[in-house]
Amino acid sequence: MKHIPVLASMLFVLGLTSCQKDLLESTPYGLTASNKFWRNGDDVVSATNAIYAPLLDEDGFAHTEYTFDNCSDDMNRAGDHPDETSLELFTFDPTNTHILNTWSTKYEVISRANAVLINAPKVTMDESIRNRSLGEAYFLRGFVYWRLAVIYGEVPILLEADVLAGNFNKAKSSLADVQAQAESDFLKAASLLPVSYGGSDVGRATQGAANGFLTKLYVYQSQWAKAIATGTKVIGNSAYQLAPSFDQNFQLGTENNSEILFSLQYKSGWTTDDSPAYYHTVGSWGGWGFHEPIADLVNEFETGDPRRVYTVLVDGDQVDRKANGISTFTPDLTRVTGHAFRKYTNFTDAGDMDQGLNAPWLRTSDVYLLVAEAKIRSGQSGDTELNTVRKRVGLKAKTGATMTDIMHERRVELAGENERHQDLMRWDKAGLIDIVSHYKKDRGPYKPGRTFVKPKHYYFPLPQREIDLSNGVLKQNPYYVN
Repeated sequence: MKHIPVLASMLFVLGLTSCQKDLLESTPYGLTASNKFWRNGDDVVSATNAIYAPLLDEDGFAHTEYTFDNCSDDMNRAGDHPDETSLELFTFDPTNTHILNTWSTKYEVISRANAVLINAPKVTMDESIRNRSLGEAYFLRGFVYWRLAVIYGEVPILLEADVLAGNFNKAKSSLADVQAQAESDFLKAASLLPVSYGGSDVGRATQGAANGFLTKLYVYQSQWAKAIATGTKVIGNSAYQLAPSFDQNFQLGTENNSEILFSLQYKSGWTTDDSPAYYHTVGSWGGWGFHEPIADLVNEFETGDPRRVYTVLVDGDQVDRKANGISTFTPDLTRVTGHAFRKYTNFTDAGDMDQGLNAPWLRTSDVYLLVAEAKIRSGQSGDTELNTVRKRVGLKAKTGATMTDIMHERRVELAGENERHQDLMRWDKAGLIDIVSHYKKDRGPYKPGRTFVKPKHYYFPLPQREIDLSNGVLKQNPYYVN
């Protein structure tokens, strides 16, 4: 479904407004939708497609989510947005704009998903399309609750009953309850979604995406048996096999290959002008050049690991810029560190930076490594799963793999994919590393030592604006109360 969700959501909104002669005197959006929408299966599909659209907003996932991983030891913020400085240095507070904006965008996804879950069962339509649409709504709602749990910890849970009762000003639920809601939604999605799609539907949520995120959730909860079981449903299914070459996950012609379990689907000219490609590509090549890797990440790659070439640009690398020919990357092209992420940089035939490159949010290789970790941490061997990922890039197999091997492999396999900071925090909670000393280490001029405060910085504060608007119902995370 390359970019169909956005196009269909645009048509969905146009369909609600195009027959109105004076938009300044139009019927309110919500009333129009309830009275004149939900007529048939096409309406349900359009509404389901519209759930995906906010994910592409720069404040949803395209940019803001990546600013949270600036906290990690992999990259420098490199941009000129002051609120990103405080995120990287752990000096942020509840007024940070990224913390506010991503909250609003995520609850928009939840609102749209709830609308489908309420209305789709009432429409006369093809049953298989209904089930698929419900599965997508459950998946996308679960995906957002999963991200809210990772970012904020405790947040309000808004479900269908709340919408029907008009109960939107709710108190926070516990982290356990938010994770349980994500789990429930993923399980329902897995029972309703197809294994894969063909044609224009490629890119929609699948069983593999639901089971993959369940695996990640269970690993975060240290539920090893469940993680291995759901992960095996992914890595044991030929529909989700690894791409033959690592770089195919980040090339326009192969970006929806079998390894991509879930990704943000972009298309130049149709979707946002602020895609991850735009933020990660160096300025002189058409991007903004944010989120620059540091030398510490570059040095983590083993000698001969082709993932270095496909992931990070270093001095002297050759890049095919199509009509602009082969360009040599040099440190002066960057804002700060002298390095850039290559994963998100592709070019059109005309030589322009292509904003249509998708952004993967879950790949089968991630699930292999999660299963390997679950096995190792439960006293089993994770060699098979770990070495499947290493074999793909021609590296020597590990025997008796340890968590140190897992930590290394996740860092180089998933660099720049918004996993590193969260990985480090969960390993600290498990006593596998000391994150305070890890972040205190000076990694050079572009990543000096920083002060991580436990447990305060395990989660970001709730947006102060949302707390103010709640009139006392919504309470701040305790470590951010003045």
